[in-house]
Amino acid sequence: MTIQIINTSKHELPNYETIASAGMDLRANIDAAITLKPLERAIIKTGLFIALPVGTEAQVRPRSGLAAKKGITVLNAPGTVDADYRGEIGVILVNLSNEEFIINDGERIAQLVIAKHERAEWQQVEVLSETERGAGGFGSTGV
Repeated sequence: MTIQIINTSKHELPNYETIASAGMDLRANIDAAITLKPLERAIIKTGLFIALPVGTEAQVRPRSGLAAKKGITVLNAPGTVDADYRGEIGVILVNLSNEEFIINDGERIAQLVIAKHERAEWQQVEVLSETERGAGGFGSTGV
């Protein structure tokens, strides 16, 4: 799949680190370091603008290393970039740790996964088909 991209950042284009990688790292494109205090959030710009094909989305996901080691995650994970959005990709980061976290220009802050999706059409009915699970909700399939 080919995707049009404008890169106004000072950094290289996102790329896959390995042949089996699902995501590409997004980098902060900022003029000065940003400090996230505990429980603070901020939108971090990337300098990237994309034009996705209809039927696809770009999912902005946390980086597992930042989450596990520093408590930094994407607040609305996964964030969705729709195919008709043409603005700059921003990443909503939140600091869930007890320590300040400094974001520097060029730092890898999230990953971007391109995914196909379907558009649903609702069919209103009076009764749904039965299943073994039925209406069992959160935690109903395990201990």
